[in-house]
Amino acid sequence: MARSEEAAIPLVRAAFARVSGYLGFWLLLAGPDLSESAATGLTTELAADLAAGLLAAAAATWVSLRLLPPTPGRLHLAALARLALHFVWQSIVAGVDVARRAFDPRLPLKPGDLAFPTRLPPGTERAAFGAITSLMPGTLPVGTDDHDQLVYHCLDLDQPVAAGLARDEALVMRVRGGGSDRDD
Repeated sequence: MARSEEAAIPLVRAAFARVSGYLGFWLLLAGPDLSESAATGLTTELAADLAAGLLAAAAATWVSLRLLPPTPGRLHLAALARLALHFVWQSIVAGVDVARRAFDPRLPLKPGDLAFPTRLPPGTERAAFGAITSLMPGTLPVGTDDHDQLVYHCLDLDQPVAAGLARDEALVMRVRGGGSDRDD
């Protein structure tokens, strides 16, 4: 197989996955009545929905491949599921903690900024990490410093915020195949 053919395989795989996802999303939104068309055959309404969906999915795929080209490495679904479950659990725990602190008359907070030295390179993975951590109660990414560290505004610097961010970063890295498979 020629080198150009090898390079085209991930692009074709990514295009197929994206067009399938976009078409599935289109059909979910359009909600065509497939039970009726199964009995009567392909109706003009269903054909129009499918044609519009295919056109929209093809256009969305083209744009997404231009704006976010496929990168080497595979998405690890088990790690993605672990990240999602961790995110939900941490959101609940942190939300309860923030609410407890907000309603405590002593207001036990020590707000401040924390510079976190991330191992993620600038780009999609670092942006995803920042987006995920921005949704966690008690931390908010506010930018980077002169040393390319992510700067977080935290509600309580007495908490192990850096250790939590390191755990979250390791989970994000595992989704794309980086990091170790064991818990830190």
